[in-house]
Amino acid sequence: MTKTVGIIGLGNMGRGIAKNIAKTGHNLLVWDVAEPARAPFARTATVAPPAEMAAKADVVIFVVPGSEQIDETLDEILENASENLIIWDFTTSDPVYTKRLAARAAAAGVPYMDAGMTGGGAKGADEGTMTLMIGGDVDALERSRSVLDACAGKLIHLGPSGAGHTMKVVHNLITHTNFLACSEAGRLAEAAGIDLADMIKVFNAGNARSFISERRFPDHILSETWDGRSRIFNLRKDVGMAVALSEELGSPMRIGHQTLAWIEAAIDAGMEDEDFTRLYPSLDKLVTEHQ
Repeated sequence: MTKTVGIIGLGNMGRGIAKNIAKTGHNLLVWDVAEPARAPFARTATVAPPAEMAAKADVVIFVVPGSEQIDETLDEILENASENLIIWDFTTSDPVYTKRLAARAAAAGVPYMDAGMTGGGAKGADEGTMTLMIGGDVDALERSRSVLDACAGKLIHLGPSGAGHTMKVVHNLITHTNFLACSEAGRLAEAAGIDLADMIKVFNAGNARSFISERRFPDHILSETWDGRSRIFNLRKDVGMAVALSEELGSPMRIGHQTLAWIEAAIDAGMEDEDFTRLYPSLDKLVTEHQ
């Protein structure tokens, strides 16, 4: 069934999601605060500010940096919501904040679903192959399925509101910690005279293999393209939320704190806006300057 779908946020992730939804024949509405981000959709979508979008859409998907940006427009969306509107939050956000936003939407009679994204980052969004970690009402999920299937390869429902974003926090803790662990191993191997490409080849043939060794290192580090398409700032946000959640829940955490320390050292060194893959060649310098 053809639906009218709104996408708010047309950055690295939202751009690919919007293009894939348009390809499947859904009526596409788009919005981004930056006009250059909206411009590429002039022929394939209708540009509509949030209030107008809410009045026309069956589904509105937020692909913005975080809950704060949703909070800024949520009231006008709820005030103008169409009868069957379902809101989807594709951000990486504090699940406690997510639950507050969902409660406000529920009070207005609008389902609010959280969906953490994984599976290749911006490339996965471009290709429509990412996995969504979903929290919220199962019926709202089923009503949205044709839209979600257009932009994701796998949907995993994890529980009530906030469960999807909680899983995303846990997932990103592993992803970023594993990246830094592989980076430390690579620096050690190179210091011992082993070629980095050979180390990665061994990892991928044995028990140390992971998405980091199978894709991140070959695609972005061994290739020297340094184009993982995510800033070091984003890693700080992700791991910071995991550390905060562990403290809130009383769950012990040590490795996460060390991962956060590495990332904060990079930010202190002025690398906040650099691609996160550049952490690899910078590790030796960061250790020397932040012991």
